[in-house]
Amino acid sequence: MLDGIKRYDMHKVVPRQHLRGLILALSYPDLIKHQNRIEKTDMEGIKPPYLLLCNHNAFMDFKVASKAMWPARASFVVAIDGFAKREWLLRLIGCICTRKFTSDLALVHQLQRVVERGDIAVMYPEARYSLCGTTAVLPESIGKLARVLKVPVVVLMCHGHHVNSPFYHLPDHGVRGTRAEMKCILRPEEIGKLRAGEITDRIRAAFGYDDFRWQQENRIQITYPHRAEGLHKVLYQCCACGTEYQMTSEGTQLKCGACGRTWELSEYGELIPGYNTEETQSFRHVPDWYEWERENVRREVEQGTYHFACTARVDALPNGDGYIDLGTARFVQDMEGFHVTGKVGDTAQNPSSVREAGKKRTNLHLGESRQKQILEEYAGEAYEIRIPAAAIYSCHIEYEYLGQVGDCVDLNLHDDTFYIYPQDCAFSVTKIALATEELNQHAAKQRSGSSHLAEHA
Repeated sequence: MLDGIKRYDMHKVVPRQHLRGLILALSYPDLIKHQNRIEKTDMEGIKPPYLLLCNHNAFMDFKVASKAMWPARASFVVAIDGFAKREWLLRLIGCICTRKFTSDLALVHQLQRVVERGDIAVMYPEARYSLCGTTAVLPESIGKLARVLKVPVVVLMCHGHHVNSPFYHLPDHGVRGTRAEMKCILRPEEIGKLRAGEITDRIRAAFGYDDFRWQQENRIQITYPHRAEGLHKVLYQCCACGTEYQMTSEGTQLKCGACGRTWELSEYGELIPGYNTEETQSFRHVPDWYEWERENVRREVEQGTYHFACTARVDALPNGDGYIDLGTARFVQDMEGFHVTGKVGDTAQNPSSVREAGKKRTNLHLGESRQKQILEEYAGEAYEIRIPAAAIYSCHIEYEYLGQVGDCVDLNLHDDTFYIYPQDCAFSVTKIALATEELNQHAAKQRSGSSHLAEHA
């Protein structure tokens, strides 16, 4: 599809980082505002090059990392959407482009170049902001990468960034006293003695965190009056009556539109039910509710009944020039994985998308003249995207992407990225993300079971 459109050159050599002083200067106001402190342990003798792995909760993660590494040069791995209409800037500050949740050999080669020239390779292996301030899935391949690079592995764990600026409601919530821990967990001599799987296990063990628990244990008070807004994006299923997609949030309150039950998100990050909890189930801890939703999705997957289908708006991002509006398509996620079918420029499947076109465009989309030129050249060209469940261990989602476009799932191929916006249906991209992870685990179990049977046949 769109064969005549250039793709981002993942192999182009990334220059060394420039503007380090400016980056740090721009980072310090927020670090001072939030009274950030960094504790370093087991860092004796650790100098660049090394691999720095960071947890991911908010944009402030990058600012803390810049402070923690100063004055060394570093190259950050950044997803393709970060390069949209600002490729020149990200290359200037040494960023490496990738497409999330794909097997990217070009990225490995770029990281090798970074450490070979004596710099720090920085990755956020969760590959997305945490949805509820707890650890997201880490790829099995991270241990293999450490073995290839043969440099120390350092972990930077930030605390307080999610509760200060949660993924579902980004404005600053005014948290003071954020903390970070920087620790070397593997040295080169250890890496050479361990299998890739053992290295991955060591990294996963170092990545355990829970931002709401941290807030409660440290008695961090958040008086921000809109602290619960957007929480229904994560907690999409009522734990009291079980209804999906009827949750709403406003101010400090979460509410189910089906049964009417409410919860107050306290100043210390606890959910206080506005009803008698002896009547039915409730959760005080946000991540516990989220994991309950996961269990329900897992049950659908194990029973073989999981299925979601809708009409969706689709954008493509083949390079850093800007998002291309492809029109509407059929979007399906089922036991087999993801399946998207459409034709470039098609809006017949969803007339309402025509009415929403003005709302959709942002300054990161292609200019109208270039968009029109592409539609004229490729109009009616059929396309199909298939990603088997076994091939994708997680996916990236966005809430109200780009501030106005809507909730979406982004699906990555090796040379393209697609942003899928479900339309005219009840849905939750959070459930789609949970299903992606559970479907992948289910597929792995199926493969394991088949292999076991074959061995004993």
